[in-house]
Amino acid sequence: MLADQPTAKARKTQIVIVGGGAGGLELARLLGARFGRKNHDIVLIERNLTHIWKPLLHEVAAGSLDANLDEVGYRSHGHRWGYRFFLGSLQSLDRKRRKVIVAPLVDVDGTELMAAHAIRYDYLVLAVGGVTNDFNVPGVREHCLFLDDREQADAFRHRLLNQCLRVSRTMSADAEADEHVCVTVVGGGATGIELAAELYNSASALRHYGLEVFDEKRLQVTLLESGPRILPALPEKLAAAAHEELEALGVSVRPATRIVEARAHEMITDEGEVIPGHLQVWAAGVKAPDFLGSLDGLETNARCQIVVRPTLQTTVDDRIFAIGDCCFCELPDGKPVPPRAQAAHQMASATYRNLIRLMRGRELIPFRYHDHGSLVSLSRFSTVGSLMGNLIGGRIAVEGRIARFVYKSLYRMHLLAIHGFLRGAILILIGRVNIVVRPKLKLH
Repeated sequence: MLADQPTAKARKTQIVIVGGGAGGLELARLLGARFGRKNHDIVLIERNLTHIWKPLLHEVAAGSLDANLDEVGYRSHGHRWGYRFFLGSLQSLDRKRRKVIVAPLVDVDGTELMAAHAIRYDYLVLAVGGVTNDFNVPGVREHCLFLDDREQADAFRHRLLNQCLRVSRTMSADAEADEHVCVTVVGGGATGIELAAELYNSASALRHYGLEVFDEKRLQVTLLESGPRILPALPEKLAAAAHEELEALGVSVRPATRIVEARAHEMITDEGEVIPGHLQVWAAGVKAPDFLGSLDGLETNARCQIVVRPTLQTTVDDRIFAIGDCCFCELPDGKPVPPRAQAAHQMASATYRNLIRLMRGRELIPFRYHDHGSLVSLSRFSTVGSLMGNLIGGRIAVEGRIARFVYKSLYRMHLLAIHGFLRGAILILIGRVNIVVRPKLKLH
């Protein structure tokens, strides 16, 4: 049975945000800090209890980041900033009655904790993020791992450590054994590149944590990219530098290699080649979740992204906004806003301003995306990218320490955006201390 909100709540202007990623969480904080709970009810619906910045998931997967120390609990964050957190997943939308339908909440043993129910809204923001695009390649969903959320990153880490333990024990028992952990990564974008490099960083430290005969030489990573080169979003010179650095680490980088089928522990190329792997990670492309394609008439594209106008309002409903990877926003030059963390941040700020203008009956301001460039971290080994973007009419190629400093600053800016300046600055300081005092690897 669908339950409505209490009458007392209905008298308030209710703004519902679905999705607690970088954009949704920042917007909830901005609105909660601005309006509080007196005349407004800001509701954040999210299927997870905690938030972790998605660009860090490759470090969680490799074990070099303990997500328990960096995650943000939505309940405590909501109490601090004046919004309400609701645990659940969006099931459907009723635009006529202005209600979102939240799917039943189920316990780990399958017991239903809470039936499906409705939450009313005066204004709705969809910020559910994106998921990895499998391009309908047979076997990918069944046999590959993904890095779309914390749960998937943890699952990869557990399987990785089990394989490392297997190799270590085999070599301890047999000095003549030549065992390896073989990891196949499909996708030469930022996620695939960063994961491949981070794996070698973690492998080099494992011998200090009980796996005495294991080191990076026991790791074999194959990076597959269907395009002519890795990192197509970066200038060719920087992509070539990243390619060279990866191969120096031991990664087998294979551009122009298209996968047509995934099987248990092996990938099949369009030329019939079989590429074996104990672990197979699919990191090729981004799309929106499939359920967005059936949300009460909202316009979507082929990737299930919600099509929005320049104001970030949906094309069929002025009271519904969409931000981040789940929306398709076309720029004046005809190109879509890229699925990046900086885009989600900018969209959150723009939607915050436009919601205020909409409630005041003022004209809304079109969203303007400012490209600040792209950076790709190759763990502690290197960082490459381009800065400034269209702010100066061009790009500045950066590598090494400067690029690494700017890359780390992106996460610090995220902390300031979701926690405010004072608390964010304190957390940044604590993070510096944790680098020194906490273990280098998370092995559980």
